[in-house]
Amino acid sequence: MTALPVPSRKRAPSRFWTAALRHKMASFGALLVALVVLSAILAPWLSPHDPLDQDVLQRLQPPSTDFPLGNDSFGRDILSRILWGGRISLVVSTSAVLIAIVIGGALGILAGYFGGLFDRIIMAAMDVLLSFPTLVMGLLVMAMLGPTVGNLILAIALTAVAPFARIARAPTLAMKERDFVEAGRALGFSDLRIMVVHILPNIIDEILVMASLWLATAIRTEASLSFIGLGVRPPTPTWGGMIREGFENILDAPGLAIFPSLAILAVMLGLNMVGDGLRDATDPRLRHE
Repeated sequence: MTALPVPSRKRAPSRFWTAALRHKMASFGALLVALVVLSAILAPWLSPHDPLDQDVLQRLQPPSTDFPLGNDSFGRDILSRILWGGRISLVVSTSAVLIAIVIGGALGILAGYFGGLFDRIIMAAMDVLLSFPTLVMGLLVMAMLGPTVGNLILAIALTAVAPFARIARAPTLAMKERDFVEAGRALGFSDLRIMVVHILPNIIDEILVMASLWLATAIRTEASLSFIGLGVRPPTPTWGGMIREGFENILDAPGLAIFPSLAILAVMLGLNMVGDGLRDATDPRLRHE
């Protein structure tokens, strides 16, 4: 009697991360993102002033020793607001992407594994979500629920559920036909165990690539919603809100809009570089040797 193949749990993760770290642009992007994240985490110690302190005598002042990036229209320190605003933007975008990974990834794996009518229903619902542009979907949710941090996270997460569902479903369709999955069924493993223990670890690389790219999109969406007044309410600093306030004084003090825009550019550039490196690591045809 031919022995059943032993179910394989996971492709070697060391090869994936080694290939990703060898990607020079990915390493530079990771360093850039790390600097932005650390700046946000250490904001209480790095910021020279309280981001909410107002001094009308210092309004629209150019950069100086006490205020390295100048002051806004209320006399608040721009550097301190950028550092603290990074906390809000990063927490909102990261939370939204994590929620989208859990919900969208679960739906995609379930749809790909069980197939049939369930698959068609789930994918039809995802197609409906994909028919709305990201910003429009976020705008609709925020307009209905109101501008709070929780609603902002929910709005951005809803825009990302469908892409994660599709990226999880495609490899699941191929993975469920593999020998180690068939061996697991023959050994009496439950569907839940097969999906979580044997299929998920083998498709997590593709999900991580999508996560890095969608994290940049989530940051841009949060900034866009804050820019049009549907994000976190003032005076809480956010990058998008600072850009909106800066546009009101773009001729008198262009730095009010330029400096937070550069912060968004830096983190989005870094995340896209990381995404490119992870993509090359998962696709042998694109991997740089």
